[in-house]
Amino acid sequence: MNKIFNSFEEAVSDIPDNSTLMIDGFAGPGGTSQNLITALRNLGSKDLTVISNTAGLASVIGFGTLPGKTPVDIGILVENHQIKKVIASFPVSPSPSRPTAFEKAYAKHEVELELVPQGTLAERIRAGGAGIPAFFTPTGVGTTVSEGKEIREFQGKQYVLETALKADYALIRAYKSDKLGNLIYRGTSKNFNSVMVTAAATSIVEVDKIVNIGEIESSLIDTPLIYVDRIVEIKENNER
Repeated sequence: MNKIFNSFEEAVSDIPDNSTLMIDGFAGPGGTSQNLITALRNLGSKDLTVISNTAGLASVIGFGTLPGKTPVDIGILVENHQIKKVIASFPVSPSPSRPTAFEKAYAKHEVELELVPQGTLAERIRAGGAGIPAFFTPTGVGTTVSEGKEIREFQGKQYVLETALKADYALIRAYKSDKLGNLIYRGTSKNFNSVMVTAAATSIVEVDKIVNIGEIESSLIDTPLIYVDRIVEIKENNER
């Protein structure tokens, strides 16, 4: 099976309306699949649910990965009215005077938000990839996070039941892949990408370079090929 696609547009071309996507994002777009997000914006799929650590911060923070490039994250999907719901831990700007596109849309009731503590978000995604339907955690007990959820006591301490998260697609950023899809991450791409790729029905990965089979030492592989469905190499003529 050939997993290598020639363009970002081709790789996302079958993402339909109403899809659920996992997209990495942290304190900037360094580990974010900027090219795949741009291709998805151009495709125009609507009513998307996006699971991400943030709800878009790049334009507010103001830094990207390449000189002269405007940083990209899921904020451009919000601006293009493609997102109906975001499941995130940090959906607001670090600067109250510079609200994100998501904050503006949320204030107008154009998008929904499910707020999830960061550690719980990571574990819900990990559980989805591991086939674990739900788990108990002490995080959020007694707060709005636990409203409407089952609470149980274990060894004298209360825990809230959290359900796993899965996605139809994951848009992933990695440093290197071989032609089979074995991945290596680097820098900020190590945060949510490696867990998200396990919890999606179809994973689409943009990488700095694709190498031949055998060029990646097995002990260095962060994500094995079984979790990877599509790979696009970032090339000068293939970059947003």
